[in-house]
Amino acid sequence: MLDMTAVLPDHDRQLAEATGPVGPTERELARLSYEDRLRTLSEASVEQHFDAFLDIDWDNPDFAIDPTDERWILPEADVLGRHAWYKSLPTSEKIRIGLYRQANVTKVGLQFEQVLIAGIMNYALKLPNGSPEFRYSTHEATEECHHTQMFQEFVNRSGQDVGGGSALFRALAPLLPLAASLAPVGFFWGVLAGEEPIDHVQKSVLRAGDDMHPLLQRIMQIHVAEEARHIGFAHQFIEHSSPKLRRHERAVLSVAVPVVLRWLCDEILVPSKKAQRDMGIPKHVVKDLYWDREESRKMLRDLFGDVRMLAEETGMMNRVSRRVWKAMKIDGRSSRYRSEVASAAA
Repeated sequence: MLDMTAVLPDHDRQLAEATGPVGPTERELARLSYEDRLRTLSEASVEQHFDAFLDIDWDNPDFAIDPTDERWILPEADVLGRHAWYKSLPTSEKIRIGLYRQANVTKVGLQFEQVLIAGIMNYALKLPNGSPEFRYSTHEATEECHHTQMFQEFVNRSGQDVGGGSALFRALAPLLPLAASLAPVGFFWGVLAGEEPIDHVQKSVLRAGDDMHPLLQRIMQIHVAEEARHIGFAHQFIEHSSPKLRRHERAVLSVAVPVVLRWLCDEILVPSKKAQRDMGIPKHVVKDLYWDREESRKMLRDLFGDVRMLAEETGMMNRVSRRVWKAMKIDGRSSRYRSEVASAAA
């Protein structure tokens, strides 16, 4: 039988020894449950992980990238792919734009992963011996390194000279990882800001079952499989750490979170100025797509159902912050459970 006095501070242990056995407190049970979940995530990373150059057969003829392949035409799951302007284009132009679009989104994802890896290393640098977060966070950094290799290899083979994120994002990228050591809860909210949108879109594409290029499909399958753990860790960390925040920290974060969520979502999904020019998308189409149309606004809200649920559960929703969520156009009904399908949440 587990002796719960072993996890108590010295003065509480002395009291317990003097008065007899005591049961675990609610806080102690929560901490033990949290550590057990991190242990499960770490074991899953050992048992099921992917290598960018072992688990993708890059030289398989079926995986060759042909710039005339009609499977590069964007699917309906992509807001650009279902827009009337894109659908009206000649097939050759739809293919050209589709391949560029996929390569540029991949490049943005790569840049985001680089910021995440650097942030995790900054965070882990300050962890004490015995910290349950150290092992899992370094597992995650390892997996993200494989993702960056996988993404860059795809970009290289695509032949597209894409820039990825906006000039502002690329300029701030070296500074963003500092948040992981200065404000780790805020940093992991930022992690969700980038991971939730791309995870949502990739799951939608894979569920649709369209005739997509097998190389891109394989990359998405690997990414979705491992991102599930990464998103799970961010949720667990925020849930566990939020009760320790001071009142002013909670107030600042409650307002900052929806702004960061919207900013990084736009960086992931909205083509940069360079990408817009290279693809030849008219300004009025960009404005319509991101996010003036009711259909695209619904998609934007749907991306953050799980995150809104987390904000509710961790006390990040208040009268002021709700207005910010609404101003960012990412308000709406929260998910009832993680990964609830958007149609079920309508």
